[in-house]
Amino acid sequence: MKVPRPTACFPGSLLGLLLVLFLVPGCTTRWAGKPHPGPWDLAVLGQSPAAEWGARTGRVQEVYYAGEPFRGKPTRVFAYVARPSEGHGPFPAMVLVHGGGGKAFPEWADYWANRGYVAIAMDTAGHGPGGRLPDGGPDQGDDIKFRNFSESEIRDMWTYHAVAAVVRAHSLLRSLPEVDPARVGLTGISWGGYLTCIVSGIDPRFRVAVPVYGCGYLGDNSYWTDKSLAAMSPEARGLWLRTFDPSAHVGGTRHPILFLDGSNDFAYPLDSLAKTSRLVPAAYRHVSILLDMPHGHYWKFGEVDAFVDAALRGGRPLPDVGTPELHGDVATVRVRSVVAPAKAELLYTPDGGPWQKRHWKSVPARLARGSVVASIPGQRPLAYYLCVTDDRGLRTSTPVVELPAPKR
Repeated sequence: MKVPRPTACFPGSLLGLLLVLFLVPGCTTRWAGKPHPGPWDLAVLGQSPAAEWGARTGRVQEVYYAGEPFRGKPTRVFAYVARPSEGHGPFPAMVLVHGGGGKAFPEWADYWANRGYVAIAMDTAGHGPGGRLPDGGPDQGDDIKFRNFSESEIRDMWTYHAVAAVVRAHSLLRSLPEVDPARVGLTGISWGGYLTCIVSGIDPRFRVAVPVYGCGYLGDNSYWTDKSLAAMSPEARGLWLRTFDPSAHVGGTRHPILFLDGSNDFAYPLDSLAKTSRLVPAAYRHVSILLDMPHGHYWKFGEVDAFVDAALRGGRPLPDVGTPELHGDVATVRVRSVVAPAKAELLYTPDGGPWQKRHWKSVPARLARGSVVASIPGQRPLAYYLCVTDDRGLRTSTPVVELPAPKR
């Protein structure tokens, strides 16, 4: 498999980029144009960073690698690298990105090493195993992520540093002799899922990605829309959204990507997830919405493991669920599955208001000749999605579909 070479970003003012942002009250975002690589110099980040290797415990080893300069001073990023204890490689590999309040988790790296992968779990908030590094990058509090800033300060912002830390971790992994550089994947949780969406779109060397919870359109609807984002100045908010919202970048994804989210996630609601997923070409786009999935640093998802294995190890893929078509009150979606589907469901809610508080009802749908068919209740407004569970108990779904109330 030929691996595309990294491409450099275009120099110059971000205001000259091809994306156009329209701001209206409520800091809503509307994007037009093509995804762009943003302020990251991918030609530089694509080189293996200088690294200092540390203590090793079992399969897991500490490492510090060079980060981006912060306020004119050099930085280091701390990470754990875990290697399989059996086999000779070259092995597939995974880049693991923690969420808000998280850190570099050695257990997460070890989890993937136990599955036969070399894995790196880096810290994205300037911390090491014992706390704050004297030469770490910016911390990850919302007051830091969403502070007022200007174009001259973009390279001192948390998202800029966190994305660079993820891409450099990828470059470090690829330099290891035990890693097959043609088989590297990416997954992140919450803010790590947010970062995964951005990195998936700008780093063409990955072969698979899974953002858990994370998505874009944070200015349209998210936990931060009427909080941290609304508190920013209009100029800083606009700059943040067109530079650091995943909707500006995820459309560049050209490998399989699975958007995994909960039906009532407090931070990344389903309407923003659906719009984000639609930016990715249909050939690469996959969605799994899990009913009442809790939000936290959980990494033992069978859907994630199987999706990555299918892309990097020739494993059996998840059911491939397309985009539903609605004819009258009957919704139909095509399903392609190597593993026999065990059941299909229609999940719907007539509730309005915040997505986090909507009550979802589940009713059986019909599997017929490679399709799922479901009768949609007649009340409007209504939101629904179709879900397929295979005989391993693994679930994939359509994005949520909204049916508005009729106009009067």
